[in-house]
Amino acid sequence: MKFRLSVIISVLALIAVAALAGRHYWTMVQGDRQEAAIGGPFTLINSEGETVTDADFRGKIMLVYFGYTYCPDVCPTSLTAVAEALDMLGEDAKEFAPIFITVDPERDTPEAMGDYAAAFHPQLVGLTGTVEQVAAAAKAYRVYFAKVQEEGDDPEDYLMDHSAYIYVMDRDGKYVAHFPHGTDPGEMAKKLLELL
Repeated sequence: MKFRLSVIISVLALIAVAALAGRHYWTMVQGDRQEAAIGGPFTLINSEGETVTDADFRGKIMLVYFGYTYCPDVCPTSLTAVAEALDMLGEDAKEFAPIFITVDPERDTPEAMGDYAAAFHPQLVGLTGTVEQVAAAAKAYRVYFAKVQEEGDDPEDYLMDHSAYIYVMDRDGKYVAHFPHGTDPGEMAKKLLELL
């Protein structure tokens, strides 16, 4: 009888722990009133060498993407999709602030970010900063990134492994949605129009 009671208590304790863990995860993802714990303050450097913060984009719907200029395929594909979606929006594109934040500040200078961003769309803003500033921005957006280098390679010859989501933040800087890598530009444009 004592054994059976202890098993029941143990099972109930496990259920309670699982429920609390699930609630914590849901709160982290959805937050109170369906607010996700993605995004937050950042201080970075634009292509002109000026300091900018997330507050500089208030009033616009931000499309935030983390990547780097040496990225062989994922970043160009994602940024091309953003550019095509913006073009599909026509005049409504002015309501959006597409932002490209590097995860490779050691190589991605302000000038390099500006040139790279301009190659995709005139509205695309390229941002870099110190290693610490970039790390803080990535942490706020829950973005994973890591340097990948083969042993014995030139120190400048490396890739960056990173998350590949386009985060959509409302006019107050709050997370509202995200697009995974490979999202069709037409589908992206349709969903973005629904936010206006």
